[in-house]
Amino acid sequence: MALSRIDTTNMIEDVPQSKLDNNINFRNIIINGDMSIAQRGTSFSASSSAIYTLDRFKYINVDSPDNVYTITQDTDVPSGQGFAKSLKVDVATADASLGGSDGTQIEQRVEAQNLQYLNFGNSSAKSLTLSFWVKSNKTGTYVVRLLQPDASSRMVTYAYTISSANTWEKKTITVTGDTSGTINNDNGNGLNITWWLSAGTDYQSGSLASTWQAYSNGDSAVGQVNLADSTSNEWYITGVQLEAGTTASDFEFLPHDVNLQRCQRYYYKTTEASTSTILLTGGLESSTASGQGGFSLPTEMRATPSLSFGSGIRFYSVGSGTRTPSLGENRCTTTVLSCRANISGGTSGQAGYLYRGSSDGFLVGDAELWLFQ
Repeated sequence: MALSRIDTTNMIEDVPQSKLDNNINFRNIIINGDMSIAQRGTSFSASSSAIYTLDRFKYINVDSPDNVYTITQDTDVPSGQGFAKSLKVDVATADASLGGSDGTQIEQRVEAQNLQYLNFGNSSAKSLTLSFWVKSNKTGTYVVRLLQPDASSRMVTYAYTISSANTWEKKTITVTGDTSGTINNDNGNGLNITWWLSAGTDYQSGSLASTWQAYSNGDSAVGQVNLADSTSNEWYITGVQLEAGTTASDFEFLPHDVNLQRCQRYYYKTTEASTSTILLTGGLESSTASGQGGFSLPTEMRATPSLSFGSGIRFYSVGSGTRTPSLGENRCTTTVLSCRANISGGTSGQAGYLYRGSSDGFLVGDAELWLFQ
C-alpha cells in the first residue's frame, strides 16, 4: 500500500494566532449576553426598586424617578446573527422632567475572581472590547459605563449613538486597561457594566471619562437622552460581549445547558413541571417545625444563597395532612439547597416533605452580586 504525505496546510500551527484567540472558550466576560436564560420570568414591572430581570441583568433605579418601565424577554432580534431573544425596555409610565439625581440603568456585575487575567493594576493591564446590538425608536446619544467597585470606584464612560430609529445597530467600544485600579481576587463584585436609559443633570455636569479615573457623578452619563420621556419609547439589547483585546470577535454562543449553569451560580430556581413534585424531604422535629431536607445544586453557587419559597409551596405529613409552611432556618450551603420550614398543627416525629402544590410552588436560592457589594 502506497503511503501519501498528509496535507498540513490547515493544521493548527498554520492558523494565525488571532484566529486561534477568537476560538477560546468563555472569552465573553458577560454571562447570558444573548438574553436566552430567564429563570425569574419573562416580564417585569420596573419602578422604584432595583431588581434583577433576565438572568444576570439588573434594572437599577437611581433616586426613584417617577417613570415605570416594563422589561421583557423579547423575540425581536437582529436578522441573520443567530440570536433568538433580546431584552426589551418599554416605557409604561413616562417621566419627561427628571430630577437632577434621577436615573435608570440596565447593568451586569462580574465576579472579581473571573477578571484576574486582565492584570488590572499592573503595567500589563489588558484592554477590553465591549460589543452589543441595540435598537430604539428614540435616536440620539446613550452612555455605557464600566465601574470597578474594588478600586475606589474607578470608572470609564463612553457614548454611543443610536442613529436610525427602530433599526438594530451593532456598537463596539474599546476600553484601555486600567494600570492603576486593582480588582480583588475574590467572589465579590469586580466590575459593573452599565447602560444608562435616563440620567438627570447631576450625572451630566462634567465630561465623559474616556480613561480610567476616580468615580464622579458628573462624568457618569454626559449627553444621555431621556428614554423615559414618552410612553412610546422602547429600547432593546442583545448580543452583549465583553472580551480582552482591542477588537470585537463574533458573539460566543454557548450551549443552552452551559449558559444556564453559568447563571445558576448566582440564581437557582426549581423548575419541576408538574404539581405534587416533592422538593425537600424531612420530618417534624416538633409540632411547629419540619426537619432538615435538601438536595444538591447543579453547580456551586457564588456564595451561600438566601432561600425563599414561592406561594405554592406546601408541606405534607402523614398524620397532619397538608400545611402551608413559612421559611424557618436557612441551612443552605454553596452546593446544597436546604432549610427548616415552619408549620403549624403538626405532630412531632412524623415524616413529611415540601412539595410543589401549584404552578408557583418553587424554591429559590439567590447568591447574586447586589447593589452595594
